[in-house]
Amino acid sequence: MRTYTVREGMLDERVERWRAEIVPLRRALGFTIGGAWADRERNQFVWLISYDGPETFDERNALYWASPEREAMDLDPDDYLVRTDDRTVETLDLQW
Repeated sequence: MRTYTVREGMLDERVERWRAEIVPLRRALGFTIGGAWADRERNQFVWLISYDGPETFDERNALYWASPEREAMDLDPDDYLVRTDDRTVETLDLQW
């Protein structure tokens, strides 16, 4: 789960670039996007990402960051983000 605190006034632009550029590449590399939410009151963008493949998440994530496609985006997270909070979470089996 990733929570990004976005610079004032840049949330919509960040979300649009995420949709148009980041999501397609992540999916092409085998990642799954479990959902995304905007918390406008806190200027935050939250999304769930997972990878279930032969490599670990960290290995596949390194491949994403090193890819020519990611480099071509010319998208520096520091241009948009004030703070990031990346967490590894697990799904719980809720028995109601």
